[in-house]
Amino acid sequence: MRLASGRRAARVASQVFRQLLPTICIAGGLVLGPHADAQTATAPLVFTSGNVGPELSGAAAELYRPQGAAPAAAIVVLHGCNGINPHDRRWARLLAQWGYVALLIDSFRPRGFTEICNRGRLVPPELRAADAFAGEQYLGAQPYVRPDRIGVIGFSHGGWAVLTAVLGGAARPASAPPFAAAVAFYPACNPPATPLETDTLILIGEADDWTPAERCVRWRDLVQTNGHMLRLKTYPGALHAFDALVPPHEFAGHYIGLEPQAAADATAETRAFLAARLTAR
Repeated sequence: MRLASGRRAARVASQVFRQLLPTICIAGGLVLGPHADAQTATAPLVFTSGNVGPELSGAAAELYRPQGAAPAAAIVVLHGCNGINPHDRRWARLLAQWGYVALLIDSFRPRGFTEICNRGRLVPPELRAADAFAGEQYLGAQPYVRPDRIGVIGFSHGGWAVLTAVLGGAARPASAPPFAAAVAFYPACNPPATPLETDTLILIGEADDWTPAERCVRWRDLVQTNGHMLRLKTYPGALHAFDALVPPHEFAGHYIGLEPQAAADATAETRAFLAARLTAR
């Protein structure tokens, strides 16, 4: 969808989306209500066999394992501001189909939150980056995972956390190595404070009115890469959440939704980027 036809068409499409919303919300466990705790979360999560479960388990992290021989490369998956939903599980399943162990972390419900849209500092990206490294450490201890080939992928608020994680600093514990690859879909791009530690791919729509692409262009131009590969790809006419399988609609004061060509290209870009760093060496 092009921005020229954008908002009027988005409002029409949102009528369709509202019919789908109850099903989407039930399937994803999404509650668009007030958060349970007015305090900002501060303690990182810890993952053990007791709080990691299979798909749809509602555990602190859901584990998706591929068919085929172990050990395999692995990827930590970070959801957006509205918590784990079908979009995140679809990506986790897709990563498993590509041959990766995927660990989908729920950064909200274990802390008493359901969603933090437009209140992103309630569970700040630094804390979610720490969650990601805790997931990396859990995966690295599993016999079916190659501990030197663990990547991270995140969407929107989760993409913001990815960009925080790849800059290292205080978010990465001394005992945790940098991720082997990182992908951030339509992230918030704050000015980088420390050098890049991981090869990173950023994918964002040029019509994104929630996390504007221009900020990520500035992020790319300012960050010290330290020899790491950094690729930023923007998609003309694509909105926020351009890979979500819902029609363009208004959500939390912004226009978001599917742009099929951008979604297909970004999926191919992600697969090639991860393969080059996690399976082709």
